Amino acid sequence: MTARIFKPAKNAMQSGRSKTKEWQLDYEPELPRSVEPLMGWTSSSDMKQQITLRFHSKEEAIAYCERKGIAYQVIEPQESIRRPAAYADNFSFRRGEPWTH
Repeated sequence: MTARIFKPAKNAMQSGRSKTKEWQLDYEPELPRSVEPLMGWTSSSDMKQQITLRFHSKEEAIAYCERKGIAYQVIEPQESIRRPAAYADNFSFRRGEPWTH
């Protein structure tokens, strides 16, 4: 039973960064998924895949794993590079592409 400790990525459907400040603990699948023959649904008998724990810090998650005797793997987050852009840059004379309105 191995656990992954990571910071979840930002939701692609929204510009906000909700639920990305906490660390998340998920278990690695122990059993492979199987296809149900009648309906074709994918299922698994591994119940630990349904468990998700959230912690305020990486140290809390590591302490939890060590206290419970769970093998863990920490995945460090990759911070995105944000370039500041102003709305006025859309109308500047130095713009590479012409304005199409």
